[in-house]
Amino acid sequence: MNSARFEALGEMGRREALKIEFSKEKISSYFGCDVFGRDQMRQYLPKAAFESVILAIEENRRIDRRVADQVAAGMKAWAMDRGATHYTHWFQPLNDSTAEKHDTFFEPVWGGGAVESFSGEMLVQQEPDASSFPTGGLRNTFEARGYSAWDPSSPTFIIDDTLCIPSVFISYTGAALDFKTPLLRSIAALDRAAVEVCTLFDKEVRKVVPTLGWEQEYFLVDEALYKARPDLAQTGRTLMGHTAAKDQQLEDHYWGEIPDRVVAFMKDIEERCFRLGIPLKTRHNETAPNQYECAPMFEEANIAVDHNTLLMTVMRRVAVRHRLQVLFHEKPFQGVNGSGKHINWSLATDRGQNLLAPGKTPKSNMQFLTFFVCALKAASEHGNMIMASVATEGNSHRLGGNEAPPAIFSVFTGRTLNEVLAEIEERISEKALSPDEKTGIKLDIGKIPEIMLDNTDRNRTSPFAFTGNRFELRALGSSANCAMPLIVLNTAMAEQLGLFAAEVERLTGTGIKKDEAILQVIRGFIIDSRRIRFEGNGYSAEWHAEAAGRGLRAMTSVTSAIKEYVDPRNITLFKELGVFSEAELESRYEIKCETYLKKVQIEARVLGDLATNHIIPTAIRYQNVLIDNVQGIKELFKADGAEMAAAEVAAIRQITDHVKAIREQTHAMVEARKKWNVVDDIPTRAEGYEREVAPFIPLIRNHIDHLEMIVDDRLWTLPKYRELFTI
Repeated sequence: MNSARFEALGEMGRREALKIEFSKEKISSYFGCDVFGRDQMRQYLPKAAFESVILAIEENRRIDRRVADQVAAGMKAWAMDRGATHYTHWFQPLNDSTAEKHDTFFEPVWGGGAVESFSGEMLVQQEPDASSFPTGGLRNTFEARGYSAWDPSSPTFIIDDTLCIPSVFISYTGAALDFKTPLLRSIAALDRAAVEVCTLFDKEVRKVVPTLGWEQEYFLVDEALYKARPDLAQTGRTLMGHTAAKDQQLEDHYWGEIPDRVVAFMKDIEERCFRLGIPLKTRHNETAPNQYECAPMFEEANIAVDHNTLLMTVMRRVAVRHRLQVLFHEKPFQGVNGSGKHINWSLATDRGQNLLAPGKTPKSNMQFLTFFVCALKAASEHGNMIMASVATEGNSHRLGGNEAPPAIFSVFTGRTLNEVLAEIEERISEKALSPDEKTGIKLDIGKIPEIMLDNTDRNRTSPFAFTGNRFELRALGSSANCAMPLIVLNTAMAEQLGLFAAEVERLTGTGIKKDEAILQVIRGFIIDSRRIRFEGNGYSAEWHAEAAGRGLRAMTSVTSAIKEYVDPRNITLFKELGVFSEAELESRYEIKCETYLKKVQIEARVLGDLATNHIIPTAIRYQNVLIDNVQGIKELFKADGAEMAAAEVAAIRQITDHVKAIREQTHAMVEARKKWNVVDDIPTRAEGYEREVAPFIPLIRNHIDHLEMIVDDRLWTLPKYRELFTI
């Protein structure tokens, strides 16, 4: 194969993509048409059943069996009206993917014939085989039983001919085997703590939910070129490949004109997502070639997580229609920016308030400051656990580079808001405030919305930045499930809100007035969170030195970072708030260790295979061409032949050196794998792989990339970056 062949394959895909037609209807006319939402429930459910479901959603009440049967009947009728023939419990096991087992509505009748059947029992619970899902030791391999249970708070939907029921997934003993179960627990813990604090300002608040607006980055490559790259197909990233002469250095791709083929892909995604109730709002080119982003409107966190995992499924399926492949790996191409998934997190009340947005009065701004400083203290106390929640093998290639947040956790508040915090810290003391002091402070707090109008810029080097009415966590990798960092944020915030409320109660019990007590606790939280706040360049060497002095750790090692899951402080945090049991945390630690080592193992095996069976034979084939050429030159030109063939001889020597190094390092990598594969303890094996196997991958790659620049392009067997970057 050669460049012309690869380019021809890409051109065929481009022509095919332009043939797809799209709906001309207004989006509002079909938005959510494949979702069993409130409008559909009103139409298909008895009034009492509809009200029971709404109460279950809004007040976390159980749905009794009789009502479940009515809901199932209405849901089946709606689904069959839309052409559904099957149903499935759709859940999110601990592998950053989704799972589903389809059952038909069809039931044979004794004596002949058949009916379509779907009972409340089928709706509420299924028993999928749990033996092959990651469990981290929560059960033995031979104990296969697991249960999926309907989550009424996230609406059911139809994909193709299947009714999908968002569900939790638990073991026979009740331990969580998924992301959704602990996410729902963390949301409940945050709700309880936040409502208690809200009542200090507004006694009418009955419910608080975290909200999420995610931003999904991804790459697209031509399907034919993707299939011609075994490393890309099997690991999600290129394990070799010299940088293209032109990639992102001219900064002309970011927000540039979207290629027609990509626009067609995006339109196809959007139409399907709108039908599924996913409120996509934004699409644009990202920084690197072939890199793009989409983002929706804010939603309740549980639904937003479901929508993000569903979106990734839709994108993979739609890509095939356009002869494309979508890449969610955090670093599919060396030398250009990788992909993240930004988490925009805030809190909303049932009275329509955003608790992380400044208000119009000193009282509402006091409430804003309360929740704001609680978030700062939560980040200060549990920043390492937040970083552990985003630590993966793929993300390790992205974090810490000058394209993504550093591996040191810090919070950006913005210069002006930081000055407000400093002023509150300075002016408020533990002694009683005079009337003039109270008035002055309240006036300053009342000015917060004005001073923040021009203070919502982002520090793109900050892992956790306040951006005006929310915090943006920029450290999550693009392939990951949004749930885990949300679980940590929700739980850490719930803890700090509980401490805040308890301290206000203690101070008011000593005779201090409520407003003054709130201000004093705010001041204390500001002081406690000093070390985590940083307004400067997170990429700089000076910050790394300063961070170390503040006691902030650089989470550069995946296996070291994820030990936070079993740190006694974190075990206590999650246990006390009912989010994770100790066994559930230990299982997630083991799963993350095993996932890390398996991904490194796969990459090492793929690289070893390609190096041995593709790269070395190709290099030797070209070397033989050069040898024949040198011999011919020497024979033809006799005395001057050696001098005239000097460049070819140098190339032959370079090829020999690189091939020798590849052989030696591949052998050493295989031996390192053998050494650690016999270690039974998974965390120890993962540490060994990180320390002694993973370092060989960039070393071997370096020699292969040099060979790519030497060997005749017509002989090189793999599509190069310049071809992969063309759509």
